[in-house]
Amino acid sequence: MGGKLREPLRDLAECSLPAALEAMGERWSFLILRAAFNELHHFEEFQSELGIARNILANRLARLVEHGILMRTAMPEDRRKIEYRLTDKGTALLPTMIALRQWGERWETGIAATPVLVDARDRRPIGPIEVRAHDGRVLTKQELIWSLPEDVADDAAEAQAAE
Repeated sequence: MGGKLREPLRDLAECSLPAALEAMGERWSFLILRAAFNELHHFEEFQSELGIARNILANRLARLVEHGILMRTAMPEDRRKIEYRLTDKGTALLPTMIALRQWGERWETGIAATPVLVDARDRRPIGPIEVRAHDGRVLTKQELIWSLPEDVADDAAEAQAAE
């Protein structure tokens, strides 16, 4: 991500990456999120499937709810039983989760994960998560630069320039 302009690395207050990391926390939060994507909804399910200590699980679930990633709902038939569901904000993390899984398969374990994530329509494996341009082209690191908001092209300006 070349060019003369770069991200202000010391300005943490306005940077979205530290904010995202603060919301997600650490390893257990990602594993809880993965479990939620796999249709686990109850404290006991998370605890038994992940083997996480109850106090850590309670803390991480509270953090994910606080950040709007999971929604906490008491079950109508038994108000003591709580259900955790992904919010739209949580569901938006799916590409991130898949990208991290693919990165881990390639660079850490060297082993394809099982089960394989496939397209429900044709049951073929999904492709790698990639950075794409507005027109769908796959971009490499060398094709990315930082730009100030006022220097970013928009469709209206491009259409006017083409006329």
